[in-house]
Amino acid sequence: MSNVSYHISNLLEKMTSTDKDFRFMATNDLMLELQKDSIKLDEDSERKVVIMLLKLLEDKNGEVQNLAVKCLAPLVSKVKEPQVETMVDTLCSNMVSDKEQLRDISSMGLKTVIAELPLSSSGLALTVGVCKKITSQLIGAVGKQEDVSVQLEALDILSDMLGRLSGALVSFHSSLLSCLLPQLTSPRMAVRKRSILALGQLVPCCSPALFSQLTEHLMTELAMGPPTSMTRTYIQCLATISRQGGHRVGEHLEKLIPMVVKFTSVEDDELKEYCFQAFEAFIRRCPKEMSPHVPTVTQLCLKFMTFDPNYNYDAEEEEEEEYSMDVEDVLDDESDEEYSDDDDMSWKVRRASIKCLEALIHTRRDLLLSFYSSICPALIARFKEREENVRADVFAAFSTLLRQTRGGSSRHGLIASESGASSEEEPAVVTMLKKQVPLIVKTLHRQLKEKSFKSRQGCFCLLTELAHTVAGALEQHIPVLIPGIVFSLTDKSSSSTMRIDALSFFHVLLLSQPPQAFQPHMQVLVPPVVACVEDSFYKITSEALLVTQQLVRVMRPQGQSVAADKTFVREVFAVTLKRLKATDIDQEVKERAISCMGHMVCHLGDHLGAELQGVLKIFLERLKNEITRLTAVRTITLIAASPIKIELSSILSETLSVLGSFLRKNQRALKLSTLSCLTALVSHHAASIKPAALEPVLSELPSLVDESDMHVSQVSITLLTCMARACPSSLAKISSSVLPGVFRLVHSPLLQGGALAAILDFLQALVLSKTSNLAYSQLLKPLTEPFHSSQLSADIHRQSYHSVARCVAALSSSCPKETPATVTRLIQEVKTAASSALGSMAVGSLNDYLPFLLKEICSQPRRQYLLLHSLKEVISACPASSLLPHVESIWDLLFQNCECQEEGTRNLVAECLGKLTLVNPAQLLPRLKQQLKAGSPVARSTVVTAIKFTIVDHPAPIDSLLKDYMGDFLKTLQDGDINVRRVALVMFNSAAHNKPSLIRALLPKVLSHLYKETQIRKDLIREVEMGPFKHTVDDGLDVRKAAFECMYTLLDSCLEGLDVLQFLDHVEEGLKDHYDIRMLTFLMLARLVSLCPAAVLQRLDRLVEPLKATCTTKVKAGSVKQEFEKQEELRRSAMRAVAALLALPEVERSPSMAEFANQIRTNADMASIYQSIQRGEGGGVGATESMDMS
Repeated sequence: MSNVSYHISNLLEKMTSTDKDFRFMATNDLMLELQKDSIKLDEDSERKVVIMLLKLLEDKNGEVQNLAVKCLAPLVSKVKEPQVETMVDTLCSNMVSDKEQLRDISSMGLKTVIAELPLSSSGLALTVGVCKKITSQLIGAVGKQEDVSVQLEALDILSDMLGRLSGALVSFHSSLLSCLLPQLTSPRMAVRKRSILALGQLVPCCSPALFSQLTEHLMTELAMGPPTSMTRTYIQCLATISRQGGHRVGEHLEKLIPMVVKFTSVEDDELKEYCFQAFEAFIRRCPKEMSPHVPTVTQLCLKFMTFDPNYNYDAEEEEEEEYSMDVEDVLDDESDEEYSDDDDMSWKVRRASIKCLEALIHTRRDLLLSFYSSICPALIARFKEREENVRADVFAAFSTLLRQTRGGSSRHGLIASESGASSEEEPAVVTMLKKQVPLIVKTLHRQLKEKSFKSRQGCFCLLTELAHTVAGALEQHIPVLIPGIVFSLTDKSSSSTMRIDALSFFHVLLLSQPPQAFQPHMQVLVPPVVACVEDSFYKITSEALLVTQQLVRVMRPQGQSVAADKTFVREVFAVTLKRLKATDIDQEVKERAISCMGHMVCHLGDHLGAELQGVLKIFLERLKNEITRLTAVRTITLIAASPIKIELSSILSETLSVLGSFLRKNQRALKLSTLSCLTALVSHHAASIKPAALEPVLSELPSLVDESDMHVSQVSITLLTCMARACPSSLAKISSSVLPGVFRLVHSPLLQGGALAAILDFLQALVLSKTSNLAYSQLLKPLTEPFHSSQLSADIHRQSYHSVARCVAALSSSCPKETPATVTRLIQEVKTAASSALGSMAVGSLNDYLPFLLKEICSQPRRQYLLLHSLKEVISACPASSLLPHVESIWDLLFQNCECQEEGTRNLVAECLGKLTLVNPAQLLPRLKQQLKAGSPVARSTVVTAIKFTIVDHPAPIDSLLKDYMGDFLKTLQDGDINVRRVALVMFNSAAHNKPSLIRALLPKVLSHLYKETQIRKDLIREVEMGPFKHTVDDGLDVRKAAFECMYTLLDSCLEGLDVLQFLDHVEEGLKDHYDIRMLTFLMLARLVSLCPAAVLQRLDRLVEPLKATCTTKVKAGSVKQEFEKQEELRRSAMRAVAALLALPEVERSPSMAEFANQIRTNADMASIYQSIQRGEGGGVGATESMDMS
């Protein structure tokens, strides 16, 4: 301790030296000492250091002064409160000094101190004390009208302090407001602007009463018709407080909007600009409250986006018609110079109105259709805007419109329309956009040859968005666009960024349009792209190689036998080979050169002649290199599957050996790519592979078939299937090591989907390979063995029954001779697995087995459930044509059982009904609808569940009929029976998830009934006595859960049909509901943060409380382990939602959120949960979206 004091006193002594270098070095050493965490100062040293540093602020040498200011930052946390107050007092009194340099350095010092004041609860007393001291002195300094520079510094420091520590200044908010408002009328514009900034920082944390006082003051002043300069200030202030205060301004909009609208007609360009900035802030912060005013604001924006009183666009258009392209360029340049008047501020009005339109497009996706008829044509017309910055904003606004179109027409709708379902699937907005494409291209293609880089980049960005939004839209316009692309690639004055943007757009164009559209233009396209591949800047080379890869596809599209132009092939091959051979280049270029050459070999290998073997050798070298091996594996996969049958025998044996070693590596992506590559090699080159060459691969495969990674298992089994078909002899050796793993997988409860399908293929391939030790009986025995042992069968999961059944059926369908004996055995002991297998076998000979199955269902009530399982397998697997003769008998049988008391049986009946309806929808769907009116509540619930099974996730003939009937089926949401309403919600959820187009138009009618089901109903809550305890049962919980699940699905599939603020009202209620519902609403909230951040910010104060309550609740000490686990999971889930909220840039402007964030930081328990979520343990924020929708 004494050593530190001695060292510090030494430094302090040097600071008094007459030599400025001594003072500088001593101050620098002191700063380094203070930055050490371990340093502890005694009281005397603290006082001396503070006095010396404050003295050095008045040093004659500027560098010493600056260092002294830097020392203040670490000093704040090292000294006690009285010393910090001494620093602040001195700095504040220096602030109003006559010496300008001292004032400047002291204000820097104050800003440094404010930035370092602690926010944690332990240091809060110090912060509050210091802030009060600074604030009272700053308020005095702001009031000093005689010295403007003092006022400006004081306002600047106030803004900094309010921005960081507004919560600590609550007691001063009122006096700060009283101090700042008069400054809005200051004759100095700089004072007015800084006062506005300070008010902007005050607004987020001030009380609602104070906010109203500020807004009322501004409205009163504006109503009095002040001079234009004052009006500008007040409107600017309104825009700022709206941006910072968010939704609070919403309640004042009714009075504000007419005022601001009135001022847009004043002849003052700056005032008009500020009016539109205010509109933009209102739209972004209060989208719902702005709804009634959207038409007015849109009209004003459309009017003023063309406001250019000093320029005649019509004359320019006439010139275009009269003169050639070259003359027109000269005229454009001249006219630009002629009208570039420094006093002309009209461009600012145009820019502000366009930004306002962009805000409108961004926040009101629900009005997209109307924007296409009003805003879209107006924006296209403004592509000719003469001012470069404004034109960039026009492009940005149009790009936002395209992005909203892409987001609005949800993935389901677009997929369906592409798959050739009913043409109405294509959203109306996309149809309207398609009509505008020729005009967009016509307007933009000329600008692609302009000298302005910014314009060209804007055009490329916009065209890229267009290509992504409407697939194939630019196909017929390619001849017009190519000259523009070539111009940017060959223009000597083009910057690197310009070329990269042109290549990037060209790549998107090549990917999104058919190859034949580019074939006539290859002569123009190849030379500039080849030149870019040879460019010295690696980013240009890398982007050009991506384009070259696609041009190779154009030279000879996959599956075409036409010869490609040899000149082009030679040119492209030479530059790509040069990059492929180079080892001293960027990693990205290396990988793209490998990939590009791979595509050349795949598409044009027969044109490469003697060069081909050399290229393959290079690929083998790259395969052995750790850095490039993954790309090389993928490239060899591509070449192996090439339709032009590339001869690989020269590298095959060595490649297989290297690939075998990759299966041992711990890199999952490499493992998966290697398995795909081996599958391609075995499928297409089996004849060239010697059995010995496969051994390094075969020895690694058994360990990969394991339930710990289902995807790797699936791809491994697919490879084994190819081997069983292509080289069965090699498989016989490893059957004893591979098969036990495969059977373990079949009995695993995790097996489903792709992995199960791969195993079915594998077993069929094995049994057909006629290998002696892999016959039907040898495979059937280990599959069914666990079910015959009473000890083993007790541990078997239900999913395993299904998996084994599918395997038995697959084996039987490949060996028809063995089937009858197996069927007889299965009928004698119908269990779950056997019932599925029985159904799958009945498909093979329907006329023999189906009548027998239906008779058994009627006569065997004890086995009815299992036999219905068999019937479901028959209906699922049979082609419609085979089932048609039996439909009536099945239908009648199912309706006899639709009121069965056993719910499991009823659900099976419903699934059979739904799947049967798909066989003949035109006749059966109306009959289902009829049953809704006729049946009891139990029958109605069965029918509604059956509808759920008619909704499949791919286009089907039933879709158009379903759409007509969906309104009738959804009326069951108003059914008097709670169970019918629950299954109706489940059906609605299925429609929203799989076919949102079925329910989109019905949302306005349905949503009110959906929201009604989210409310807790007291009449459905009852108390049950269990011995000495009373237990509460909520009969409405399942319905509420179903309703909230529907809400979650609608977020993904029908967001544009929701009023997000109304939606949030119900999410807010769910945050206080039962455990299951809270878990769901936490997921929803995190999803909403990414989809509609503005709406969430608007409701933030109401959402924070339930989140806080969950995170801070503790379970009672004597509770069971499950209670602790449930509460812990709840807290983690709530914290994920909080983490998503805290990722929003403006979230901590809310006082309640800032306080909660501080609470999380200071509470060790909550801080550890928050940090683990940030690190991604137990599911990060991304995991919020992983709800299982099955």
